Amino acid sequence: MSDTAWMDQIRFDAQGLVPAVVQDAVSKEVLMLAYMNKESLQKTVETGQTWFWSRSRQELWNKGATSGHTQHVQSLSYDCDGDTLLVAVKQDGPACHTGAYSCFYRTVMGDNEAKSKSAEDRFGPLSRLESTIAQRDAERPDGAYTTYLFEKGLDKILKKIGEETAEVIIAGKNRDRVELRSEAADLIFHLLVLLREQQVPFDDVLQELEFRHRQPVKKD
Repeated sequence: MSDTAWMDQIRFDAQGLVPAVVQDAVSKEVLMLAYMNKESLQKTVETGQTWFWSRSRQELWNKGATSGHTQHVQSLSYDCDGDTLLVAVKQDGPACHTGAYSCFYRTVMGDNEAKSKSAEDRFGPLSRLESTIAQRDAERPDGAYTTYLFEKGLDKILKKIGEETAEVIIAGKNRDRVELRSEAADLIFHLLVLLREQQVPFDDVLQELEFRHRQPVKKD
């Protein structure tokens, strides 16, 4: 299939539109739902930024052109029926016009923790923490420690990782299980902040671990 031939597979509705689900490429959080027509889809592919069709204004719009909260497309997929798009983006700032990280910030069933947790598994807290860090990065709420880290920048984040690493070593040397648990949690938190600052999804780290696990064991 040629570079643009896949567009023939997209099933636009009677109004010439197709829904586009926009997802944070790093945290995997769903950010918003918008609509594209053929022209906005083409502009999205050509520019690498999201373009949509405004049903209320009846015009094309480039997400973030006014606010500066642009979306840089990392990948674009379509579903089995060709009637829905999934756009993974690097989001600059909040995605929602209200200033929220995601447009889906109001929960009517369950709670926010359940919304972020895709399955009951032992790694659920890591997924929720990554999502929260992404939200802090986008919204930068006053007084939040994570906001402080992002605003101070890379050097501060790296310094904290160094400090927490040393504290983990000390706790391990002291064989203090409670201290080790606490310091390990601090280290993991700061490591996830660094991954977000570098735009490295935690999924990539897990894939690297899985890759290493599947490598044949070398014999001496």
